[in-house]
Amino acid sequence: MRVRRRTLFTLIAGGTLALAGCGADPGGPSSAATDDTTTDDAPAADAATDDTATDDAPAADGTAASDSYDFTVETLDGTTFDGRSLEGKPAVLWFWAPWCPTCLGQAERVNSLAADYAGKVSVVGVAGLDGAPAMEDFVRMAKLSGFPQLADEDGVVWKRFGITAQSTFVVLDAEGTVVARGHVDVDELPATVDELLAG
Repeated sequence: MRVRRRTLFTLIAGGTLALAGCGADPGGPSSAATDDTTTDDAPAADAATDDTATDDAPAADGTAASDSYDFTVETLDGTTFDGRSLEGKPAVLWFWAPWCPTCLGQAERVNSLAADYAGKVSVVGVAGLDGAPAMEDFVRMAKLSGFPQLADEDGVVWKRFGITAQSTFVVLDAEGTVVARGHVDVDELPATVDELLAG
């Protein structure tokens, strides 16, 4: 199953998108991150940008990656999340940081996405760039519910998908192929997901 890459994931300003509203607070990084720059707080110094894969990440958008779901991470509610549980249907991974105002502004719409596509599409929050207590505070403040939130303090999932900045979405088809990735308007995600379900 192939889905054409949507233009909504195109980076603006010649490939560099400043994370408006995701500047630092006392617990965050000292400056806003961009797709092409890894901050001191990023999961790993050798993590790739959104357009370049690491050895552990899917090679590129549109390229099948049989090991996309080969990870195990603790959730914020204390259970263990096995990435293999995502196999067999499309998935939307939301990479967020607890000090990111943009992420907070997206939370309600991501909640709605998870509810609207429950049973058909897996939606997973992947928290990073901070510790579990701050992540838990964010989940309470944002009223996230109905879909798992991974406490990816070590950047395991972030590195697997080559993510270096928040807020980033990765959309995968049922085979684990990355079909879209980047900073997006959450309201555009249903159209991408609908294409996968119709395909």
